[in-house]
Amino acid sequence: MKTEITSVRARQVWDSRGRPTVEAEVTLAGGAMGRALAPAGASRGSHEAIDLRDGGARFGGMGVDKAVAAVNGEIAGLLKGRDVRDQAGLDEAMADADGTPNFARLGGNAVVAVSLAALHAAAAAEGLPLWAHLAEGRKVRIPLPEIQIFGGGAHAGRRTDLQDFMIMVPKAGSVREVFEVTADVFRAAGEIMAESGRLAGAADEGGWWPVFDSNEQALDDLVRAIERSGHRPGEDVFISLDIAANELDRGDGRYRMSLDKADLSSAEMVERVAGWVDRYPILSIEDPVSQDDLDGFARATKAYGARVQVIGDDILVTNAERVARAAAAGGGNAVLVKVNQAGTVTRAKAALDAARSRDWATIVSARSGETEDVSITHLSVGWDAGQLKVGSFTRSERMAKWNELIRIEEAMGADAVFAGPSAFAPSVAAGLK
Repeated sequence: MKTEITSVRARQVWDSRGRPTVEAEVTLAGGAMGRALAPAGASRGSHEAIDLRDGGARFGGMGVDKAVAAVNGEIAGLLKGRDVRDQAGLDEAMADADGTPNFARLGGNAVVAVSLAALHAAAAAEGLPLWAHLAEGRKVRIPLPEIQIFGGGAHAGRRTDLQDFMIMVPKAGSVREVFEVTADVFRAAGEIMAESGRLAGAADEGGWWPVFDSNEQALDDLVRAIERSGHRPGEDVFISLDIAANELDRGDGRYRMSLDKADLSSAEMVERVAGWVDRYPILSIEDPVSQDDLDGFARATKAYGARVQVIGDDILVTNAERVARAAAAGGGNAVLVKVNQAGTVTRAKAALDAARSRDWATIVSARSGETEDVSITHLSVGWDAGQLKVGSFTRSERMAKWNELIRIEEAMGADAVFAGPSAFAPSVAAGLK
């Protein structure tokens, strides 16, 4: 099939928060077409790609007419006639044309939608699902899901200081089993919230939005939910926390936890989280310190990184150079990979490769403002990332991605291998065996 790009176009659509976002379509000379939508984050690091928004009163300033115009005008003119199979060349051309370090001119939302749409078009031209196109014939694993039960932080009106209280089921035999266990835990957590009168609704990513008196109360109730569901905390089901400490740092290097009425130094913040790791069945910690606290990141990794996954999100922002810098300082053993954080597919893959070359774990992740787009499910499989973080176990923009993972596992048939403990860095994986 002819793989030259003949058309690049975009439109404004809507994300899971009812805000405008960009949908792009890339069409090829042979008739194949790829489509993708740009997600958006609420808890954002200052070093990541920037969405281009219209400002003004319309849609609260969140309009994307400028980003859509950038796709239909400059980006379309730049990419027409190019071979869609040259993903790196397409992405580099857009980055060069933008001319800023964070896609501020053309818009990270415009560029990422086109970058992903081009990838889908290349897979369509081959007649392959996206994950198989990316795998290029290699054996790849079904990733281990990381699933939110309670939402907090910037995703839930800061009802808790911590952003995500999640679970992981690494000893399951399949992703189907993971989802069955998760359904049990999620339902039990809702029952506990209803009985205690602490249920306040749903968070941005679909998790329960409870009113807790302390962050530890959330952890206690999550353990209770695992137990009530008939599963064993620390045996069958483990806890994963996204501290999102960047949201707790008010710019002076100190961490203020409103719920716990705590004002902590970096060292004290690391100690606080280490105490939770000691007392609860925690397997994964994301962003225990803020985006520029590399010393704190290294301190946290030294404190508990031999037994717990220590993930960099805001501190790494899906950037290969920042992964290398953190690793050299002794910080982290896992990277969160968000394509819209990097701006392009190529840059996101470079960050994943940088982590993998250091025996780190890799987690492909959604954002809090999501759509029905299932690209990240395919990326997590085709790149053999090992882990996938989508949000909770409700809401269609989340369930679309989990359900796509079930389909991929089924399509693989006898070749389907669930990542399980192999999804983690070696020392953490060894502790699960």
